[in-house]
Amino acid sequence: MGQEKLMRTAVYVDGFNLYFGLLKRTPYKWLDLQRLFESVLTRNQVTSIRYFTARVLATPRNPAVHVRQDTYLRALDAACPNLAVHFGHYVRRELSMENATPPPATVRVWKNEEKGSDVNLAVHLVNDAWENRYDCAVVVSNDSDLASAMDMAKAQGKVVGLMPPVGTHRPISGALRARASFIKRLPSTALAECQLPSPIPGTTIHKPGRW
Repeated sequence: MGQEKLMRTAVYVDGFNLYFGLLKRTPYKWLDLQRLFESVLTRNQVTSIRYFTARVLATPRNPAVHVRQDTYLRALDAACPNLAVHFGHYVRRELSMENATPPPATVRVWKNEEKGSDVNLAVHLVNDAWENRYDCAVVVSNDSDLASAMDMAKAQGKVVGLMPPVGTHRPISGALRARASFIKRLPSTALAECQLPSPIPGTTIHKPGRW
């Protein structure tokens, strides 16, 4: 019997969803995405990874956050040949919001928002299906706004899996669960085992000391 043919698989990563859903309070932020998905999707041939993010802005409380992010993006570019980064944009604005414990009735707050990544991910997921760039797509997000894009990719005859970046304390989006051909969780053991080297071979890129 011949060897089983592996499905061409494209992975679509919502970077902020992954960070805030699984990585923020862990020591695993220096994550080797290519190694991770190849280790978890053992019955698939991972041919491409699209990583959707936005460049963050420094804040008084976190003045080096943009430096750490830029270092990580450069590390991914050097270490993961099958990975492409797609940028949305990041907005930080001051606004008034209702106070939960008045008085006063309102308080001034800073609101940080990442814009565009969900739209960019949806567009590439559907366009790559139309252009037959994969047999199987894996969506790494828990954003229910991606449900229609998953439907459209499946309408092209594609398998669309879901890898929700949520721990056991958070539920998986019902809208995404209903659309997924299969669901795989990212175990913490895989995050721990799939860390980038420091420095990245052939470069001077090191993991940030405080991260």
